[in-house]
Amino acid sequence: MSRSPITLSDFEIAEAPLGSTLASLDALTPGDWIPAVVPGGVHESLLAAGRIEHPYRNTNEKDIRWIEERDWWYRGSFAAPTDLSADERLRLSFLGLDTVVDIWLNGEKLGSHQNMFRPAVFDVTERLQAQNELLLRFAPPLAGLEVPASAAEMFARLGDVFAALAPEGDDLSGGGEGMGSEALPLSTLRRKATFSWGWDFGPRVPSVGIWRPVELSREKKAAITGHHVRTDTIDADGTAHVTLVVEVDGFHAEALSVEASVTTPSGITHELTIRVQGGRGEAVLALPHAELWWSHDLGEPALHNVRLQLFADRELVGEVRDRVGIRTIALDQPDDPEGGRLFRFLLNGVPVFARGAAWLPASMLVGSVAPETHRALVRTARDGGMNMLRIWGGGIYEQDAFYEACDEEGVLIWHDFMFACIDYPSELPELQAEVAAEAEYQVRRLRNRASLALWSGNNEVQLIHGFAYQNYEPGNWGWDFFYRILPETVAREDGRTPYWPGSPWGEAPEEGFMAANGVLDGDRHAWEVWHGFDFGAGGGDYASVGEARHYRRYAQDRGKFISEFGIHASPELGTLRRWIDDELLEVHSPTFDAHNKDNPKDKGDALLEIITGLPESIEQYVDFTMVSQAEGLKFGIEHYRRRQPHNNGALIWQFNDVWPGFSWSVVDHDGVPKAGYYFAKRAFAPILASFRLDGDELELWVSNSTAAEASVEALVTIAGFDGGGTQTHAVTATVAPARSQPVWRGPAPADGQFAWVSSPSGAFPDNRVYPREIKDTPFGDARLDHEIVDTGAGAAEITVTAHGHAYFVHIPSAVPGIRFSDNYLDLRDGTSVTIRVEGLPAGFDLDALEVAGYVGTPVRR
Repeated sequence: MSRSPITLSDFEIAEAPLGSTLASLDALTPGDWIPAVVPGGVHESLLAAGRIEHPYRNTNEKDIRWIEERDWWYRGSFAAPTDLSADERLRLSFLGLDTVVDIWLNGEKLGSHQNMFRPAVFDVTERLQAQNELLLRFAPPLAGLEVPASAAEMFARLGDVFAALAPEGDDLSGGGEGMGSEALPLSTLRRKATFSWGWDFGPRVPSVGIWRPVELSREKKAAITGHHVRTDTIDADGTAHVTLVVEVDGFHAEALSVEASVTTPSGITHELTIRVQGGRGEAVLALPHAELWWSHDLGEPALHNVRLQLFADRELVGEVRDRVGIRTIALDQPDDPEGGRLFRFLLNGVPVFARGAAWLPASMLVGSVAPETHRALVRTARDGGMNMLRIWGGGIYEQDAFYEACDEEGVLIWHDFMFACIDYPSELPELQAEVAAEAEYQVRRLRNRASLALWSGNNEVQLIHGFAYQNYEPGNWGWDFFYRILPETVAREDGRTPYWPGSPWGEAPEEGFMAANGVLDGDRHAWEVWHGFDFGAGGGDYASVGEARHYRRYAQDRGKFISEFGIHASPELGTLRRWIDDELLEVHSPTFDAHNKDNPKDKGDALLEIITGLPESIEQYVDFTMVSQAEGLKFGIEHYRRRQPHNNGALIWQFNDVWPGFSWSVVDHDGVPKAGYYFAKRAFAPILASFRLDGDELELWVSNSTAAEASVEALVTIAGFDGGGTQTHAVTATVAPARSQPVWRGPAPADGQFAWVSSPSGAFPDNRVYPREIKDTPFGDARLDHEIVDTGAGAAEITVTAHGHAYFVHIPSAVPGIRFSDNYLDLRDGTSVTIRVEGLPAGFDLDALEVAGYVGTPVRR
């Protein structure tokens, strides 16, 4: 039987001038070589050796630019397996090389590789010696490239368009970062993460090195090269029909078969034999009363254990194990009575309102992110009510741990292919071959994931191409990728996961070229808010730039599925202090602005001026930007939820961060959720009660995104911040599944009043509306009392009581990794809340847990 692969991780690295050769290594001394972090990269290795300061701290990023301008050599040694028989082979697999690399084994060149998104695999059966030396030379990935003519022309056209659209001279091109980076056009010729060269949320710190494991596999007679466990149909009686496909390379065998077993979550095992001919075999299995995989909001994410044992000439030679979900997923686009077409996912035939966010790599240093980090982040998303994460096309295809966590937590994945924000020279034969090989590898790798809901061709390529050219005719801009190679690969290698040409994309003819981000068809990116001009949802005359960027513009959006929308916010002050020295941490200081990659650096000030007023201290900046984001996301999500069934998705830009900076994320780089996360968590509840102000009238809506009819009782309170003028209204309503409707109307709160809704049975979270901007809302004086109780095993409970109406009540994260059951709350006078705290480190002093309100709220214990 084949053995488990041997993992090779003992490497050293050394730098060399650009264009170095094997002979150049003779000039290196032992001190030039340092231990390599594998999986990881050059930056991580230099950090571990104390050769560089952390690029995320202060402005250190500018001091490590030299790293991307050198050659980097890796060397490692390993012993060959002994007693190899004539029917065995050895394969050396580099599962991730970042990015342009030449590889030598025992002084002979094995080959070259130029794609970080697919492995490099070599048969080394006849090449190994008793002791073996590997050498890898990583060259600067953009060296020697010339800007494709198609990208140059697009940038010239786009510059004119953005110059006309930019409010008050804003630099919409990115100001030399992200889309404005001189590296971006060159990067279209290399299959490397686009965000490597800097973006409007992160620095230019391009990773380099061995970023995924290196394995030596010993295989006997035959090997399983792929498998697919796909759910074909689910009958009305609950019987699921499942096809098991196995692909085999019988390199030294005549008769091949696979003994398969599928064990249900309740412990029932089904066994079957799969005959293999021509390298492929398949069999159909019927599972009565199937335990289906659901997103966590609709049911249980049930997973089945699959075992595939490969027999070659009746000898057991290999085994693959997997955990799969039995489910069907479809992209449904029927006509919408409101006009255009719906855009919604059907999971096991049930409509899903997608609630979630865009997922970014958890670090610029992609190779050294621990699996535990991915699992913790996915758990945070699930705990935040999110049922979908969208893997953004400027990042990476993630670690297995990410997909495993999404399967286990019941979180669907919208998966972009790795293309973003620029025309690609898609007519180049060599680039077509790389993209085809990459797509085939990734689709085959991920097709068994229960959480995989959609493959999307790219991020914003069509949108930006449309701005530049006003059409999407076939041409040398990515068309061959998004409309031929990628959909054909998904259909051939998967056949069950839907494919969509890009995000955003739509095809309503009456919207012209802006249909790509229109409101009648497909998905859209709602960037009217924050950027302040019309992206396809409609414009208007605004009194100021701040009004043009205000989150009230979400109320105009009639889109069918919002796959991006967001507002900038600071991380918590504790995160900033971990990465920026106190003496440098001032609003708009050079170091402060260096951690904000959006341009201009004060873009959010026009919005803050309206919502909170301009900050005068770092403490105010943190609170004010968090308020702006949190209130804006709440407003937007509630609007989109009220539009169900015409709208069926709200995905925030963005979920997480690539470094500790200022961005649109709701969870910062240290894993600390911002206020926007908690506001969104409540707005993402399966059943939501929300207010809509319409002039002098107030409406209460109930949105039911579950699979069952909801009968709810609600208590509406209109009250003054001073405690006077209280009115209460009892409301009952029945709302169909996947629907939203108004259930009560009354006069809008007067000046000095607010509206509050609660559920006596706990069917939905409490909610409220303030009729004026936060800076103009007369909250009055408030005081917070709190009591902390140790509940053991790294946990505690904090009970907070408000005296006066308290806004933005929260517990700062004393250290990263702490989890709160809720945070950033409003408390009415005389009310209390108990917040559960988990994940406290051993020996943690509970006195370090503090309670805070909006800037300046007195607290006592």
